[in-house]
Amino acid sequence: MEVKILEERANPLLKRHEYRFEVAHATAATPTRDAVREAFSKLVRSPKDRVIIERMHARFGTAVTRGDALVYESADAAKSTERAHILVRNGLKEKPQKGAAPAAAEAPAAAAPKAEAPADAKQE
Repeated sequence: MEVKILEERANPLLKRHEYRFEVAHATAATPTRDAVREAFSKLVRSPKDRVIIERMHARFGTAVTRGDALVYESADAAKSTERAHILVRNGLKEKPQKGAAPAAAEAPAAAAPKAEAPADAKQE
């Protein structure tokens, strides 16, 4: 797998560098996002936790994948700026569990005291 940078642009407002890249993978399938992050971090000499692969697109019938990458000045800047689903795709954030949120919402309701029925309703 060979990574080649096609374009580089500095974005000081968001504390990052934006890259367009191309990966040649003639003898293998399309590389995983994690493998590309690893190779890209070595190429730009930056820690892997600061590299975000925004998108990758493999053209049909070719062994070339093009994409966009972002390299932040710090991991905190990456986590505060990037969208949650992109952080999940890059392995920097856990995917939220669907079952965990309702369980937390039911706990306060279970702790509420139950009101007793009036004494008149029990008599016939």
